[in-house]
Amino acid sequence: MLMLSLLFLAYMPSNIEAFSSAPYSLSRRRTPCSPSTIQAATLENITEEEPAESPFLPTASAADGVLLLEPLSQHVNSIITSSESLFTSITDVTTNAIQSRSFDKDAIINYSVFIITIAIVLEHIFSVDIGITRGFTPIEIAERIALDNWHSYTHILSTAPIQTKAVTSATVYTIGDIIAQRQQGTEVGKLDRWRIVRSLAAGGIGHGPMSHVWYHLSDDLFENFLHLHAWWDFLPKIAVDQLVFGPIWNNSYILLLGAMQLQKPEQIWEDMKRTTIPLVVSGLKLWPFVHCITYGLIPVENRLLWVDAVEILWVTILAGEASGDSDKDVDVGAEALVAVETNDGSLR
Repeated sequence: MLMLSLLFLAYMPSNIEAFSSAPYSLSRRRTPCSPSTIQAATLENITEEEPAESPFLPTASAADGVLLLEPLSQHVNSIITSSESLFTSITDVTTNAIQSRSFDKDAIINYSVFIITIAIVLEHIFSVDIGITRGFTPIEIAERIALDNWHSYTHILSTAPIQTKAVTSATVYTIGDIIAQRQQGTEVGKLDRWRIVRSLAAGGIGHGPMSHVWYHLSDDLFENFLHLHAWWDFLPKIAVDQLVFGPIWNNSYILLLGAMQLQKPEQIWEDMKRTTIPLVVSGLKLWPFVHCITYGLIPVENRLLWVDAVEILWVTILAGEASGDSDKDVDVGAEALVAVETNDGSLR
C-alpha cells in the first residue's frame, strides 16, 4: 500500500501540469473536470462565437442592451390586421344576408307549403307498391308504380267519382293560378295566397262537380235521346260544349270568385256581361281541337282528367303571352281572370 501511494503522488503533478497547459475544447474533450472549469470554458466559447441573425429572434442593441422585437412584431401585426379585415368582411356579408331574408316570411311560408305538398304527393306515389316489389328490377318497379297508381286512381274514381273529380280540378286550378302569377313576374314570396285559395275552391266546388254532370248529360243526350252513334258524333258534342257549357262554366267561375271576394251583385253581373263573349272566343283557340280527343277517344269517366291536364298547359301559354304584352288589359273584374286569356277562368 505504501508503495502504491508513493507512485500515485509521483504521477499526479505531471498530470495536473499537462491538463492545465492543454487547450480546453468542450466539444472534443471528455476528460472529467470541475464545475468551475466547465463554466469558464462555456462562457469563453459563447463570447467568441457569432450568433446567427434571424428576423424572428430579438436583436441586442449595442447602445443600451434593450432587446428589440421589431421584425416579429411587424409580422404579427400584419397577420392580426388581415384577420380583422377578413372577419369584418364575413360579418358584413352574413349580416346583410340575414337582414335581406329574415323578414321575407311570405317566401318561407310559400316554400314550406310547396315542399310539404310535394313531399306528401311523392310519398303517396312511391309507396303504392311498398313491400311487394322485392326482387324486382328498377325498370319493373317503375312500370309497376305507374300502373298501380293508375289502378288506384280509377278505383277511387269508380267509388267516389264526384269527390275525386273535385279534388282533381281543385289541384289543377291551384297549379294554374300559381303558374299565372309566376308568369306575370310575381316572386314566390309575393304570391297571393288568398287568390290561390279562391282558385282552389272554385275548381273543387265548381269545375269538378259541374264537369262530371255535364259529360254524363252530354253522352245521355246524344246517345240515348238523339241516338247519334256515327263516327262523327263528337262534332255536335264539341259545338254544344263550346256554346252551352263554356259560357255556363265561365260565368259560374266569375260568380264564385266574386262571392268569395264579397263583391256586390251588381259588380259580378257587370263582369259576367263584359267577359262572356270574349271568353268564348278565347276558348275557341284551343278547345275544339282538344275536344276532338275528349269526345272522340277518352272514356266519359276520364274526360275531366284529360281536360284538366290540358288546362295546365293552356294556362302556361296564355299567362306567358300576357306577361309579354304590357299594353294588354289585365283586369277583367275577377282577379284570377288575368285579361281575357291569361288565367284558368278562360279555360274549359
